[in-house]
Amino acid sequence: MSNLNLHHLRLFRAVARDGTLTGAARSLNISQSAVSTQIKALEESLGHQLFERRGRNLVLSEAGRIALDHADEIFRAAENLTATLKRAEAKRRVLRIGALATLSRNFQMRFLDPIIGRNDVEVILRSGTQDALLRGLEAHALDIVLTNMVPARDASSPYLVHALAEQPVSLVGAPNRMSGKTLDIASILATEPLVLPTPETSMRAGFDALLERLGIFPRVAAEADDMAMLRLLARADAGVAVIPPIVVQDELKAGRLTEFARLEDVREVFSAVTIARKFPNPLLSEVLGTG
Repeated sequence: MSNLNLHHLRLFRAVARDGTLTGAARSLNISQSAVSTQIKALEESLGHQLFERRGRNLVLSEAGRIALDHADEIFRAAENLTATLKRAEAKRRVLRIGALATLSRNFQMRFLDPIIGRNDVEVILRSGTQDALLRGLEAHALDIVLTNMVPARDASSPYLVHALAEQPVSLVGAPNRMSGKTLDIASILATEPLVLPTPETSMRAGFDALLERLGIFPRVAAEADDMAMLRLLARADAGVAVIPPIVVQDELKAGRLTEFARLEDVREVFSAVTIARKFPNPLLSEVLGTG
């Protein structure tokens, strides 16, 4: 470890940010060969490869991502040394969470309960599409992805899927819509316009299976992949919505919407997706309850 110093870390950070030896050398006003030599010395000192070559660019390896986190922390500490010594603050840890853009915010907050508000933890939240979030997970930019769409898995899949929770799903609509009508599930599904989650969701898969068992071909008024939009469509009386009651709990309490029937065989399933790593983030065991 005698060769590990701030100069090596400064060069390493420059290469990590630029993605090339040439660009990093230019920004530091030193030769490319000097940068390459000292990065190799740092890797030998740490005992791990810090970069992987992809085309003409260098991207961080898993060990490189951890090294960059620590390098950033070291330089922050160097810049604020006096204040750090006075406060004697505990070391802050970072958890990078990706969440499907359409995922229930209530669920996300419940997931964060074990760590939210802690002085020793920084939470970074990113939202996006499933594909983008999984790419971020594989690139070590995220520690965990929250989703209600379980990614496809096979023998070569790198994903570890953790089942977190599930919630019931009901037929919900404007109170007057079913006035004087039969409230059994088959009659509602066969005669009423429906507001449905999109086909890729776990809810829709269970709902489509229910329709097939009942032999019903529904009249679809609207589809949406966002819980907030399903809620608004139900409030606008676009049709009977297939939706978890928790999403519209305020409207149900106020009487603006009514739960006509519970779909016992349909559930919304929440999962967390991780990847096996040599250096797993220790905060994961806290939020996943595996510690």
